[in-house]
Amino acid sequence: MYTGCHTHGKDQYCLGPESEEVQILAGGTSTTESHDDDEDGHEEHGQEENCHFHAGVEHCVGGSESGSSHSSSCERRDREYNIPLRIGSLFVILVSSSIAVFGPILFSRFFHAKMNGIVFTIIKQFGTGVMISTAFVHLLTHAQLMFTNECLGELSYEATTTAVAMAGLFLCFLVECSGNRFIISRGQAAAQNGGPDTEPTRIDKSQSANAIEPAQGPSLTTLGHHHHGLSRPDDKLSVLVMEAGIIFHSVLIGLTLVVAGDSGYATLFIVIIFHQMFEGLALGARIAALVKTKTVNKLLMGTAFALITPIGMAIGLGVIHTFNGNDRDTILTIATLDAISAGILIWVALVDMWSHDWLYGDLKDSGIVKTSVGLLSLVAGMILMGVLGKWA
Repeated sequence: MYTGCHTHGKDQYCLGPESEEVQILAGGTSTTESHDDDEDGHEEHGQEENCHFHAGVEHCVGGSESGSSHSSSCERRDREYNIPLRIGSLFVILVSSSIAVFGPILFSRFFHAKMNGIVFTIIKQFGTGVMISTAFVHLLTHAQLMFTNECLGELSYEATTTAVAMAGLFLCFLVECSGNRFIISRGQAAAQNGGPDTEPTRIDKSQSANAIEPAQGPSLTTLGHHHHGLSRPDDKLSVLVMEAGIIFHSVLIGLTLVVAGDSGYATLFIVIIFHQMFEGLALGARIAALVKTKTVNKLLMGTAFALITPIGMAIGLGVIHTFNGNDRDTILTIATLDAISAGILIWVALVDMWSHDWLYGDLKDSGIVKTSVGLLSLVAGMILMGVLGKWA
């Protein structure tokens, strides 16, 4: 005789004569398989642990309710690493990054392409969209994932990610503001001392004496615009700041790519190739537009970008058998660098690239064709780089 009957899902269980729990099958038959064993088996089969990679760092969800799987996910796991494949992919990343960043530089150098032409407008605005999407979709999102990782523990300050990004943004402001003031002071000093960059004032006898204006150094007004073919003295500083933000997270990209397990390596590798090519085009177009910078200096700036991700991959190969992406110190380091890089690229993308081109640059009063092409390129960059955020 059975008592204490109850249901669990579609199955019915009752207490037998000796108080053991048995399952009631269709037709009134029963089985002595315990409910506990079935439930454990159900959990083992239906709640398998699912591990995936974000920015190359593994995160695991699911598993048993006992918490053992979650606690063990914070420990380092031995995985299969195809070392020859990773060494080969290092050189693939090096070549693809080099083609992307050197392409616009060499194109402008040997073909004397106009920096304000349609081709460079497409490349520059596509690059602007890429930088915006990189800052928000990739870096800021990944930093938030790192700071909310259960292996890090609960943060007492919930806005840690955006606060660190804001610090990176403010750091960019200080660097560019100080750099601009230094450039202005040097220009004014050179003008007052009759330096080599100044020209003597020419007096035209046909003009009134009141119309004669003394030569002046650069001002805040002329610094912010591209009037009469003059380039901003701080253009190179802005590009260097942008490259610094890219370099910060490119090292992490290379490192975390290599230490990712073989199960997700191929997909992540393909995504990183596109990621580096898009960023390379964006940076290369801005470097190519530096009018007063020598070609050799432009090539050095491009070389820094081309090498930095392979350097990160080489570091990853060196620590591949000891790296633990869910170690607390590792999480804090990656999250902080990602958030700072996000702040840097937010400043560069919105202030130096987007607003400068459209509010003060050649797109401010461009024709309908150039404006439309620029807008489409801008949106295309944001969308394509945003789509890559699904996998990297």
